[in-house]
Parts: sequence; C-alpha cells; structure tokens
Amino acid sequence: MIVATTGADLREIVKSFAGKKVLVPTMGALHEGHLELIRMARQAAGPHGAVMVSIFVNPIQFDRPADLAAYPRPLEADFPACEGEGVDLVFAPEIASMYHADRSITVTESLLSKGLCGGSRPGHFDGVCTVVLKLFLLSACDAAVFGAKDFQQLAIVRRMVRDLDVPVEIIECPTVRESDGLAMSSRNTRLTAAQRADAPRIRRALQMAAMMGTPAEILKIARAEIGASPLTRIDYLSLVDAETLQPLTEISRPVILATAVFYGKVRLIDHVRISC
Repeated sequence: MIVATTGADLREIVKSFAGKKVLVPTMGALHEGHLELIRMARQAAGPHGAVMVSIFVNPIQFDRPADLAAYPRPLEADFPACEGEGVDLVFAPEIASMYHADRSITVTESLLSKGLCGGSRPGHFDGVCTVVLKLFLLSACDAAVFGAKDFQQLAIVRRMVRDLDVPVEIIECPTVRESDGLAMSSRNTRLTAAQRADAPRIRRALQMAAMMGTPAEILKIARAEIGASPLTRIDYLSLVDAETLQPLTEISRPVILATAVFYGKVRLIDHVRISC
C-alpha cells in the first residue's frame, strides 16, 4: 500500500495506476462503515483498478472549533485497516498541503445546503464541496463512494458533479449500523456509556414516526420519542422532499425524515426514507 502526503505526490503516483480509479473520501477514525465503503470501491474498481482512500480532517467544514479539536485522528489504526482491505493508496495530507494560507476560492452550493445540517452548520457544505472537488482533481478518480448516512452530503456532491460537469461517477453505499440500530459514526466513540446505551432511540423514534399519517403527526411523534430522554438535545428534526431536500407540508412523493441530535457535545445524525 502506498501512502501519499502531498497533492503533488498523489498526482504523480496515480499516473501509474491502470484501470478504474475509485476514491473513498474519509476523515479517518475508520470503522466498519468506512470498510464497507472500501469494499464497495474495490468491487467498482474491479481486479485491475485501484482503490484510493483519503484521510483528512477537513478544517473548513467544521463550524465549531471544539468539534474540530476533538475529532479523533488514529492514523496508527487507520493505515492497517486500509491495508487489510487491499487499498492501493492512502492520501493523508497535512492542512498546509491542502490549503494555501491566503486561499480565496470556495465552492458553494446554494439550494440543497440551506436546511438540515446546512441550516445549523453555516459554511459546512462549502467546506465539503471545496475539499471533495480538490480530492477529485488531485486523485484523477473515475468514481467515488459516499455513505447514504450523510444523505444531504451525498445529494450535494451529486449536484456539484452535475452542475460543474465533473467526470466522476458517484456511488452510494447504504448506511451501516451497529447491532442495536445506531448508525456507525466516528463520533460514536466520544459518547459516554450512558449516552451510547441511549443513542439507538434516534433510529427507533424515526422508524416509529414514519408509520404515522400526516407530516405534523410524524414530526410530533419523532420529537416526543427523541426528547423523552434527558440526555438528548435536538438540533433539527425535518421532513423534506427526498430529491430537492426542501421542506414540505404533505406527502405526495418520497420524503426523508431527518434529524441531528446532540448527546452532550457529540452530534449524531440519522434519517429514514418514507414512500408516499
């Protein structure tokens, strides 16, 4: 497995790769969910292609300095995990290698990013779009794999690829969950034992609410079930169109019930899709 730490090195190394090049962008602290992304990438690349994993805690997508400082960075475990899955190259740059000190260009999405995580984390998706486009350009990838858990991110990356004619295929990997239903996340390791035991209520609440009839009933049930725990604080709870991500008042086409919930300083997201 090759490790590149600068964009210049990455560009040179990928010139030697034959076949389809598939990228898995991550911020590290790899868990089973990430490994599933890597396996899907390997399947997409085929026996003669190359799988690349980026590990970069992107500072410009964090809206809270404390969250950035607390984000886990266990490279000593991430590298063997990648090697064990047959990854061909890991790109693990320093911040100075990715961003000039006087950088003045940002990629901005202006519709799908207005609500949900974008509404409560100003500038977050500008940071996501900027780093993802840079990774696409540096790696010269033919395809990239993203997890469905971050469905808003996935939708925005697809929109960026469409609107800017980026020649990269976007591959969606279904959400990977713990045995108790909690969506896998690097942030889960920061939960206390009590918070971790309580956190599966997020998934249960969304599933229960999804069985209700009207948008008002759905939101009422989900809010009540999540808020029943003294450990939780709801950041947002929204029912949006599955394609446009815009809020709605009636269900006439597929929708998404989405939430972000704080356990102390740890912010967890999850969603369910509801068919009309």
